[in-house]
Amino acid sequence: MQIIECRELHDLVRIYPDLLKSLLLNPTPVFVDSGPPVALPWARMRQRARRAVGVVALLLAGCSSVPPVQQYGPQEDFGSVATYSRLFDASPAHTCEAARRALLSQGYLINSASAEQVEGKKNFQPDAESHLQILIRVVCVPDAASGQISLGFVTAVQDRYTLKKANNSASLGVGAIGSVSLPFMAGSEAMVKIGSETIAASRFYNSFFDLVRSYLSASDLVVE
Repeated sequence: MQIIECRELHDLVRIYPDLLKSLLLNPTPVFVDSGPPVALPWARMRQRARRAVGVVALLLAGCSSVPPVQQYGPQEDFGSVATYSRLFDASPAHTCEAARRALLSQGYLINSASAEQVEGKKNFQPDAESHLQILIRVVCVPDAASGQISLGFVTAVQDRYTLKKANNSASLGVGAIGSVSLPFMAGSEAMVKIGSETIAASRFYNSFFDLVRSYLSASDLVVE
């Protein structure tokens, strides 16, 4: 089957009206389809042409209803701005331990923790039908040969959920009365994920790094 693109349909629209005009001038048109010429009645040929024009018009209507494909440019612009990383005057193990304590102090649940990486998450509910979840991942790497200076990388991802409600109908048959059924409506609710985005606010990360530094300078951390 041959596929006709929308731009080709516009050419057909120009052709078929010209065909109708030619039929008005020729009462006995000749139809040729890879065979000997066959004379067709004028009314029959006009009916075929009008039918073809109608089909093309329907196809054009379908082309106009198709939404255009949204084009997105690059969402990243790499630069030297240190939004997601900071230098710490401590070993990677001590930096990650301070990050773990900083997350715990703010109510985060620790998913995993090691000398090189810490991951925690926290749930938020700004309103009755919305739910947010922030996942923070901290990676600690050495930045000096002595190992006493580390570089901490932090990435926070916020997932957004919304409450979706669905109604389910049910019926109850009452045998004593007869075949009478009473409808009942039962609803079900579920949280549906509607978006996910990496937090890019500098203020968010600055406050976290300040909290990590406060735990590093408060006392000597014991790394398990």
